[in-house]
Amino acid sequence: MAIASRPQISPLHCLWVCSSSIQSSIQPSIQSSTQSSTLRVLRLLYFHQHFATPRGASGTRSYEFARALIARGHQVTVVCGAHAHSGLELPYDTARGWHRGDVDGIDVISLPLTYANRDGLVRRGWTFLRFAFRSVRLALELEYDLAFATSTPITAVIPGLAAKWFRRKPFVFEVRDLWPELPRALGLRNPFVLGGMSLLEFLGYRSADACIGLSPGIVDGIRARADERLPVAMIPNGCDLEVFHPSKRTKLTLPGLGPDDFVAGFTGAHGVANGLDALLDVAAELKRRGDTRVKLAFIGDGKEKERLAKAAVARGLTNCLFYPPVPKAELGAITASLDCGLMVLKDVPAFYRGTSPNKFFDYLAAGIPVVNNYPGWLAGLIEENRCGVVVPPGDAVAFADALQRLAADPAGRSAMGAAARALGEKEFARPLLAERFVATLTAHVA
Repeated sequence: MAIASRPQISPLHCLWVCSSSIQSSIQPSIQSSTQSSTLRVLRLLYFHQHFATPRGASGTRSYEFARALIARGHQVTVVCGAHAHSGLELPYDTARGWHRGDVDGIDVISLPLTYANRDGLVRRGWTFLRFAFRSVRLALELEYDLAFATSTPITAVIPGLAAKWFRRKPFVFEVRDLWPELPRALGLRNPFVLGGMSLLEFLGYRSADACIGLSPGIVDGIRARADERLPVAMIPNGCDLEVFHPSKRTKLTLPGLGPDDFVAGFTGAHGVANGLDALLDVAAELKRRGDTRVKLAFIGDGKEKERLAKAAVARGLTNCLFYPPVPKAELGAITASLDCGLMVLKDVPAFYRGTSPNKFFDYLAAGIPVVNNYPGWLAGLIEENRCGVVVPPGDAVAFADALQRLAADPAGRSAMGAAARALGEKEFARPLLAERFVATLTAHVA
């Protein structure tokens, strides 16, 4: 069921009401909301600029969690932007200037603000801000019980702040990356941009009724800046155990692969943060050794992909093969058919405990070994559960050694794959995480 529109409210009027009565009104509002939540369904307004469905070729965390809420009788309206891999095909409302429709029970409003990872910094920043401020209007106009905003980008917090400050709605903020820590670690130096990110981060943590972090490092980062009383839950990305399943394994038919090739695959975004030049160095080391069996498959899209493909050609790396992104439903079978999954990031300490990449959990669900090139919480999981191999950052020789050992040991690969699937089922099954997500939101309707 769609969240209904309400008469348009002037932001100045809201600000006057907020400033004159917020202290006296918050507690009664909280009590009323708590009591009513037991009598009626929760109406959630969910802001996620990069929302995608399984028909697209991007992460579906928000889709899966929205579906979990709907399955429990709640109502969800998602406000998102537009990107090529969303899987959305919604009718356009000329009067409102957006696309809107039902997607498997989710009311989706897609603002026609196109974003691509290939866009430059200025264009991306402008798109982020436009989405945030158009979303503020919806936060002021729609009827709902709780506002939820998920980054990235950090500007996604702005409509959540509007809901909290001007409408006195409960607000839960989900943090997928620490801003401005990660942009700074990746080389961003503009003090005004970094300062703006830091301010939004601080306001988000200090205004939210609860926060969700996707990794241990993110949770620690939130707690370092938030009020010590703020509830913070860790709910990482998870395993879609039906989409990615070992039973879907078959011979890969991707162009350029031979029947006896050992295929190590990287699936997902090809961005600066991924540090995929490290894999070109691994391919060069394998070439130096005369290994023609091990192939590196790059599946996905991103700002760096074209450059990487050209660099591979220039270096004569015929063992590097590049493929376009595919819908998630198709990616499940491809991933299960890989001989191992590659978990690669740029060697930045902020990444060690501060990321929760979808591809890692896809590899677990598909039951394939994971080869990881950076320390941190994911490396610890791999080593503790014996579901793959961890190599030092920037060490192409060690990485090539690991791939050749796996290629020569089918039984070892099988054991690691089984351990990966077991870990995914035990700790990261999507229904388990969705239950935790729903409980976090409903507990903070107050």
